[in-house]
Amino acid sequence: MDEREFLADEFEKHRVHLRAVAYRMLGSLAEADDAVQESWFRLSRSDADAIENLGGWLTTVVGRVCLDMLRSRTARREDPLEERLPDPVIGPASGLDPEHEALMADSVGLALLVVLQSLTPAERLAFVLHDTFAVPFEDIAQIVGRSPAAARQLASRARRRVRGAAPVPERDPVRQREVVDAFRAAALEGDFDALVAVLDPDVVLRADVGAPALHEVHGAEAVAGQALMFRQVGGDSRPALVNGTAGMVSIVNGRARSVLSCTVVDGRIAAIDILADPARLAGLDLTVLD
Repeated sequence: MDEREFLADEFEKHRVHLRAVAYRMLGSLAEADDAVQESWFRLSRSDADAIENLGGWLTTVVGRVCLDMLRSRTARREDPLEERLPDPVIGPASGLDPEHEALMADSVGLALLVVLQSLTPAERLAFVLHDTFAVPFEDIAQIVGRSPAAARQLASRARRRVRGAAPVPERDPVRQREVVDAFRAAALEGDFDALVAVLDPDVVLRADVGAPALHEVHGAEAVAGQALMFRQVGGDSRPALVNGTAGMVSIVNGRARSVLSCTVVDGRIAAIDILADPARLAGLDLTVLD
C-alpha cells in the first residue's frame, strides 16, 4: 500500500463523523457530502506527516469549509436555504440503518436544525463544534478568526437561542410513536377534538412546499384544522423515523407527497415539520420504507 492509499484509508475511518458534522452545519445532505469531499482534497494536498491528530484536524477543516459555505449563502441572498426545511434523514419505524444511526448520533431533529438555521454562521459553527462534538474553543477561535473568549461567547449566545426556541423532546421512541400514532389516527378519522387533545396548545407547524418561505401555522386548533385538510388528500400514510424521531411519510399513487416529523414534548406534539416540495421529495431515497 502506497502513502496515498494509506491516507485514503485513514480518511475513510472519519468520513461518517465528518458527514455528521457537516450535516448539522449545513442542513443539506448533498452539501454535507461536498464539504467532506473538499476536506479530503485539502488533506491530500497537505503534509499528512505533520498532522498529529487526524480526526481533530479533519473536523476543524470541515468546520472551516462549512463556515465558508454558510457565509456564501448569506452573501448571495438568493433563494436562501434558510427559507427551506433541512433535508430529512428517513428510516423505517423499526429503526435507522447503521450509517443513518451514526449521522443522527446525539439526536438532531428537524426542529433543532430549523433553529440552528436562524443563527449566524459563526454562532452555528461554535455551537455545533463545541456543544455536539466537543471541539475546544481554542480550535474554534482559529476557524472564526477570533479569540477563544469570543468563540465561547458565540457558543453561549447560540445555546441560549436554541434553549429558548427548540423544546426538549421526548427521548423514549415508544412514547414518541404512541403520540404520533394517536395524531395520525385522529387525522384519518377526522376527529378534531382528538387532534387538539394530542397537540400542545402552542404547537407550531412548519411546511416547506417549495415556496420562497416556510408556511407556518400556530396553535392547536389551527394546526388541527390543517391536519383535517391533509386527510382529504388521501393516499397511504406510513410510519417512519425522520431524523431519528417518530414521523410519517404520505404516499399517493406510489410517490411521496410529504414527509412529516413530530417533536413530542410532555406527551403532546409541540412541533410539526412537513416537507412537501415535490422537487425535493423526488430526490429522497424512500426505499428504506419498502
